[in-house]
Amino acid sequence: MYNFLEELQWRGLIQDTTPGLEEQLNKEKTTGYIGFDPTADSLHIGSLVPILILMHYRKAGHKPVALVGGATGMIGDPTGKSDERNLLDEETLAKNVEGIKNVLSRFLDFDATDENAPVLVNNYDWMKDFSFIDFVRDVGKRITVNYMMAKDSVKKRLSGESGVGMSFTEFTYQLIQGYDFHHLYHDMGVKFQMGGSDQWGNMTTGTELIRRMSDGKTEAFAMTCPLVTKADGTKFGKSEGGNIWLDADKTSVYTFYQFWLNVADEDAERFIKFYTFLDKETIEKLTAEHKEEPHRRILQNALADSVTTLVHGEEELELAKKASQILFGKSTSEDLKNLNEQTFLDVFEGVSQQEVGEDIFELELLDFLSEGSGFLASKGEARRALKENSISINKDKINDDYKPSKEDLIAGKYLLLQRGKKNYHIVIVK
Repeated sequence: MYNFLEELQWRGLIQDTTPGLEEQLNKEKTTGYIGFDPTADSLHIGSLVPILILMHYRKAGHKPVALVGGATGMIGDPTGKSDERNLLDEETLAKNVEGIKNVLSRFLDFDATDENAPVLVNNYDWMKDFSFIDFVRDVGKRITVNYMMAKDSVKKRLSGESGVGMSFTEFTYQLIQGYDFHHLYHDMGVKFQMGGSDQWGNMTTGTELIRRMSDGKTEAFAMTCPLVTKADGTKFGKSEGGNIWLDADKTSVYTFYQFWLNVADEDAERFIKFYTFLDKETIEKLTAEHKEEPHRRILQNALADSVTTLVHGEEELELAKKASQILFGKSTSEDLKNLNEQTFLDVFEGVSQQEVGEDIFELELLDFLSEGSGFLASKGEARRALKENSISINKDKINDDYKPSKEDLIAGKYLLLQRGKKNYHIVIVK
């Protein structure tokens, strides 16, 4: 048990709160929720902060609710968007909702039975039978157009240079999100909504709607966390290859681990507070040690270890660490063969490759190393390299007696050729 707001405050995870929130959380156990829109069939590390906030909320003795926006996902949140979002078909939306439920279930135990057990809900369940006439009569009449127009998300779109403007569909988004809060407030006793700072307008519409639909006798609260950016102000959560996802089939564990390992020092100081459950004393100690010896990248290593374990588990972390050591010569052919295909390709991303047929195994070694594999320029160069004892195949040094075979293939199709420490080449046997 600990104080939820105090914990988030020192971690830098609070931006805005409505009045009275602290008193409410100190007064009683409070049910609070965060919404996740199903724009994809997984979540990326940008969504990991709100997931962690729900985990902190439960640790602090309160009841967390995760809402998957099966209904709002049909419309698209205009917040932060310069153009109208493409609407998803029902089949894609259903697939995305299921995928997000699966991700959330890895962090929040929805099968728990204690009184503060996490709950998973889908707003489609209460919106699907809500007719348009009922909605505009019961909800639309409570909030004025002037109130909705004053929201930043609306103003930015209407004053945008693109000239696209905003459709009525997206304009109504804040009312639907507001009604979600109202429904949860009355149906499940949810008094508190959390989310990213870009959601403040939608969230306060919710608290206002609850007030106006309940004759003002309400206790509804909201809190936002800052959107995570890099020290240079750019968007966080992407690599050159795109989003860093929480599912290994979209972002391999090795790539996930490397992403955290390679963040800048200034970012590592903030991210270790955002993305781990390490306590204040531990983080301060790690930060001090890092500043004394920044070349050891103490913060990045602690961050990568902690987040990878949280998302993928200790066993996968160890495999990612072994894969990371392969490039630095601290590995064997056995380590290579234990890599799955995607991790092998991730480790050696950018390395030259050549596809060959199985007849390559019939070649003499000098032909194999040169023209056959495209690794070395000539048989003469191959001969010199063998004499220098600088050639390895699958991390094992070879001499002129070596005969490559199918048994050497990694994942049944790859051979890793190496000259010296850094000159790699991949042969793909088709």
